[in-house]
Amino acid sequence: MSLVRENLRQMIAVLQAERQALAGLDLDAIIGCANDKVALCGTLDAAGPFAEGHSIDEECRGLLDAARRMNEVNRQVRNLIAANVSARLDALTGSPTLYRAGGSPYTQIGVRA
Repeated sequence: MSLVRENLRQMIAVLQAERQALAGLDLDAIIGCANDKVALCGTLDAAGPFAEGHSIDEECRGLLDAARRMNEVNRQVRNLIAANVSARLDALTGSPTLYRAGGSPYTQIGVRA
């Protein structure tokens, strides 16, 4: 379990770095974090403690929950950035939007007048 715990801690560190990269709009860092997340997911999958019949301790469960929440926040930030860019491009071109996420509250939050 200690290897899984360490990998989960690394995942949380990568998610924190991703949040900073998103805040700074640092594309190279964002892509690097995405690659790191994929590699860590592969490592965690190979460890196999999450399959049926295996139990994980409370610390690992807490790390998993923290990583899940951080990943969700980062996903929402990415969506806000994408919505903002779309709105700005539409404003520049004067053309209607070809794609709308239809009813998502995040598309409205990121749009500036």
